[in-house]
Amino acid sequence: MGRTIKDYALLTLKGIGMGAADVIPGVSGGTIAFIVGIYGELIDSIKRIGSPASLRLLFTFRLGAFWQAINGNFLLAIVAGIGISIFSLARLVTYLLVHQPVLVWAFFFGLVLASTWFVSREVTRWDVKSIAGFVVGAVAAWFITVMTPAETPSALWFIFLCGAIAICAMILPGISGSFILVLLGKYFYIMEAVKTLNLPVMLVFIAGAAIGISLFSHALSYALHRFHNVTIAVLSGFMLGSLNKVWPWKETIETYVDSHGEVRPLIEANILPDHLVWEGVALAVAGFALVCVLELTAGRKAKNAG
Repeated sequence: MGRTIKDYALLTLKGIGMGAADVIPGVSGGTIAFIVGIYGELIDSIKRIGSPASLRLLFTFRLGAFWQAINGNFLLAIVAGIGISIFSLARLVTYLLVHQPVLVWAFFFGLVLASTWFVSREVTRWDVKSIAGFVVGAVAAWFITVMTPAETPSALWFIFLCGAIAICAMILPGISGSFILVLLGKYFYIMEAVKTLNLPVMLVFIAGAAIGISLFSHALSYALHRFHNVTIAVLSGFMLGSLNKVWPWKETIETYVDSHGEVRPLIEANILPDHLVWEGVALAVAGFALVCVLELTAGRKAKNAG
């Protein structure tokens, strides 16, 4: 696929958007990838990294051919954007989630709501299997969002496991890798490692993520190509079910003290809007409108390309 420098700059911006979503517990970078039209290419490119043909090129030191086989320029642009976003936004996002949670959640509520609608339109035929997949996806995501975060060890083997599990969620639209880290009791631990450049923790987490995404991408790519409508329906259901987590107005039922001595919410319940109502509604509309603009832009580009 011939791309210009401008195209790769745009891909990096899309990666920045994915990274920004990935640090929010409840919003998936996969959702952003779907919105900006790179999801299928991203999954297929990741899958190629561990394919026998690509590994053969790598181990015979045909590095140029290997890079081309895995769509390396595309992946580099996306990963660079994600990295820039995570390292630059980790401190800001954790601050906003503590001090302005309603406004953060409101914007992403609108974004995920619109994304659910546009992703579901990718289903070309709604039959019994597709509808069942949608319902299963919605119920599964809702169940995940009401699970209680666990107190877990900080040993490196568990950090590796967290990376492998969370990365699978990060590339699924609707299921947030960050929220999986919350459930595993390691969200703020990993964010703190990023902020303080704790290299042992970061490297072990990245190693787990690399293994996890390599294995999971094969299964997901197969499902997208062989069972497109059902897979998209399940992913749409995931996104709808995840709205339970990103509802802006909540009350804390129970708290816990993490390993750093900080008091964190353990159990939260959704409530009716009781403060920052107009600001929250405005940001939800802004998030919804942003997805609409991105979809219209992507559709126009596809039409012109055709």
